[in-house]
Amino acid sequence: MIRWLIVVFLALILFSGLRPWLEKLGLGKLPGDFRFRLFGREWFVPFASSVVLSLLALLLIRIF
Repeated sequence: MIRWLIVVFLALILFSGLRPWLEKLGLGKLPGDFRFRLFGREWFVPFASSVVLSLLALLLIRIF
């Protein structure tokens, strides 16, 4: 369980860092992606973009 929490936390950090680049591709603006302001900072939780990227990775793995 702890391992999955660490993986999710690292993925969220990675998405937050790559957010400007991903928004140029259209990811990060999907209906399931959440943005909210808490404690004076904007937080970004990319649920829908995570699913799309996971499906793309799965397709690439299946093809090769």
